Amino acid sequence: LPKAAAVFNVTFVRPAKFYLSGFSNIPHVKYYYVFLCFVYIVTVVGNGLLLSVIYLVKTLHTPKYMIVFNLAVIDLCGSTALIPKLLDTFLFDRRYIVYEVCLSYMFFVLFFASMQSWTLVTMAYDRFIAICFPLRYHSIVTKPAIAAMLLFSWVFLSSLVGFSVGLITRLSFCGSVVIKSFYCDHSPVYLLACNDTSLNNIMAWIAFITLLCIPLILIALTYVCISIALSRIASAEERLRAMKTCTSHLILVAIFFLPLVGTNIAAVVSYIHPNARIINSSLTHTIPALLNPIIYSLKTEEVLNSIKKLCKRKKLTNTTLSKKVNSLSQLH
Repeated sequence: LPKAAAVFNVTFVRPAKFYLSGFSNIPHVKYYYVFLCFVYIVTVVGNGLLLSVIYLVKTLHTPKYMIVFNLAVIDLCGSTALIPKLLDTFLFDRRYIVYEVCLSYMFFVLFFASMQSWTLVTMAYDRFIAICFPLRYHSIVTKPAIAAMLLFSWVFLSSLVGFSVGLITRLSFCGSVVIKSFYCDHSPVYLLACNDTSLNNIMAWIAFITLLCIPLILIALTYVCISIALSRIASAEERLRAMKTCTSHLILVAIFFLPLVGTNIAAVVSYIHPNARIINSSLTHTIPALLNPIIYSLKTEEVLNSIKKLCKRKKLTNTTLSKKVNSLSQLH
């Protein structure tokens, strides 16, 4: 037994660092990283503004805006987990990444992407109840019910992603340590291993089904039910008004899921150049977080009115302060 253990210790190799290859032979690629830097700044400003508005305006303290608040937090955290490290790696050419850092990087990027997927399902559930059961909406979609759904997503998905990432520590890397991606992506990392990766492969499929397929099916089902409910509404005006409440959500779903589904289908059907896969994947991870607050702020009257109210309130406080200062100066 000790001899077998000694042999195992000799053959088990855990690299000190991995090397992120990123793009290959693309001229002026630094402009793309500058673009991602701009995307990150706008993402932080947009989501920060949306979070502030929802927090400050009491009328937005509703179950629907709890979900929007959760999505903004996820967008902020997901972009922060990915973009600053990505810029540091490729703009400053620090491509070697410590093994433990690589795994934590992988966990946070995948976790926040999966959280975005399931938050869109929670949003679809909210729209489904609002349109299919309008009279019972306030008794079904309550703050505790939404809080429980969101909390379950955080706990379940962190466990699933954590387990998938944790399985990589079982692998031995005796060959290449070059990750053919722009971050420590799950499959490009475990495919480098030289011992049995069947369990990692199974977990990759479970994660793919849980984080992409099931959410898409659930969202599609809710919209089938919504379409049936809308077809029963006699008035075309009412139908349009009900459908308008879904447009923002449908845009978010399209932005997030279409590139992911397209890439995965293309990868199975034919060969995708690594550069094309990296561009698609990096935009899929960053653009939804940029657009979510813009779509939700500019397309939702409640949020726009709340921003106007906050601006008016600020103007009022500024004018009253200046009046007080003037009156005090006159007294002196």
